[in-house]
Amino acid sequence: MKERRELIDNEDEYSVRKQCELLSIHRSGLYYKPQGEKPENLEIMRLMDEHYIKHPTAGVIRMQDMLFALGIIANHKRVRRLLRLMGVMAVYPKKNLSKLGLKKYIHPYLLKGLEIAKPNQVWEIDLTYIPMKNGFLYLTAIIDVYSRYVVGWGISNSMDTDATLEVLQQAIKDHGKPQIINSDQGSQFTSEKWVNYLKKEDIKISMDGKGRWVDNIFIERLWRSVKYDYVYLHPAADGLELYQGLKEYFRYYNHDLRHQGIGRKIPAELYYQAA
Repeated sequence: MKERRELIDNEDEYSVRKQCELLSIHRSGLYYKPQGEKPENLEIMRLMDEHYIKHPTAGVIRMQDMLFALGIIANHKRVRRLLRLMGVMAVYPKKNLSKLGLKKYIHPYLLKGLEIAKPNQVWEIDLTYIPMKNGFLYLTAIIDVYSRYVVGWGISNSMDTDATLEVLQQAIKDHGKPQIINSDQGSQFTSEKWVNYLKKEDIKISMDGKGRWVDNIFIERLWRSVKYDYVYLHPAADGLELYQGLKEYFRYYNHDLRHQGIGRKIPAELYYQAA
């Protein structure tokens, strides 16, 4: 496997995706590099991630208090830096402090009072930090709101627009286009590339109100499930192991797990029967 990864050439006429397909390797293993954080910081990040899943309103001070209760001393600058690295921000109503250059890409929330009655009517997308044994990666996922079916997901070592857009493009290739896609106001989704792609595909853009995690509630519930049922129980050693584990988990989530929110039905059955 190592030898095959070394054959990947960024300057080749074939894209990295195509080279990986030809060599039968997954790009998550290609891109994964252990993060340059000390083991102590990685442990702090893991603890803060678990705390945030339970208490999404916890900010820097509360995280400090939580760590102190566990016997870990960390000043506010360290806690804030690690939270930013994780892409975690406390949930509470905030002033709109978006940079002027990004305001034109922010769109209103379209789901309030909307009756969601069929698959591919509304998708929700988000990304989250995934702790590992010796580092971390980011997971992007897209869920069909009507059926709770995960229509697409991917892992990467950055939170940039390209990674999230790639997951969306693959989901559309596999399942067709949604009428509406809802996201938060993160930099990945308030970028020119993201917004222009959705407009070109004639997909309506919906975004959460600032600090309103409930606007994207179904994907937030997905994060709780995937982290408690898999990530925290089975920390992966590398990107390839994480990919294989998530692949099996999402197969279970889509095809075996009965969801209370949809009348104890299985997402795949509801998605494909109604599609």
